[in-house]
Amino acid sequence: MLPCFTKQIIGVDCPGCGLQRSLLFLIKGEFVSAFLMYPAIYPMLLLFGFLGLNRLYPFKHSNTITIILMVSTVGFILTNYILKFI
Repeated sequence: MLPCFTKQIIGVDCPGCGLQRSLLFLIKGEFVSAFLMYPAIYPMLLLFGFLGLNRLYPFKHSNTITIILMVSTVGFILTNYILKFI
């Protein structure tokens, strides 16, 4: 696992802390643990999956879908980041 340089230098978690461990949980098939480690993992995977699928088979309203998925992913990331400090 790669260390978080933000946490090492500043001493504070970054918004991406937990993503590597969450992906590792997904690979192992531990889906609940992956969500608990990093709740934004599923919207992020949905976004990347849609972007990859859109490259192969362009969708009619792909821009709107992409924006909605990006906003939800960023919302999950920021909510998770804020809740870490409460």
